[in-house]
Amino acid sequence: MQIRELRAEDVPAVARIEAEVFSEPWTERDFLEMVKADYAHYYVAEEAGEITGYCGLRNMAGEGEITNVAVAPLFRRKGTGRRLMEYLLKKAPSCGIGDCTLEVRAGNSPAISLYESLGFRTEGIRPGFYAKPREDALIMWKRQEEQG
Repeated sequence: MQIRELRAEDVPAVARIEAEVFSEPWTERDFLEMVKADYAHYYVAEEAGEITGYCGLRNMAGEGEITNVAVAPLFRRKGTGRRLMEYLLKKAPSCGIGDCTLEVRAGNSPAISLYESLGFRTEGIRPGFYAKPREDALIMWKRQEEQG
């Protein structure tokens, strides 16, 4: 598995995974905007020329907002999500990013376990944040002093 920066030619594959995984997916246009944005840092996992997952981070005044983390269903439970997140967190300081935050569905136990194992802690809840189905969002943070 190789992890590298998202390129414009990767966007159709990333958008397909996004549509498979999320009930309110980003569009190809959304991802293309991130490819062009100086404040955005998006990465893909690739195996044998196939995009198997991706993750994204935006620099919001020195804090990292992790916006997308997804692995194609056929490639789950193989460590792809963990490798992507580890790579993203390792890159964050060189992108001028300290603390990192993300939101996750309260019922997404596999993702929550992954994030906790990487040092994220729940610091808040957004009631009814997600639609399709309606669900609370956990707001998780990994503080710079905890990064390592």
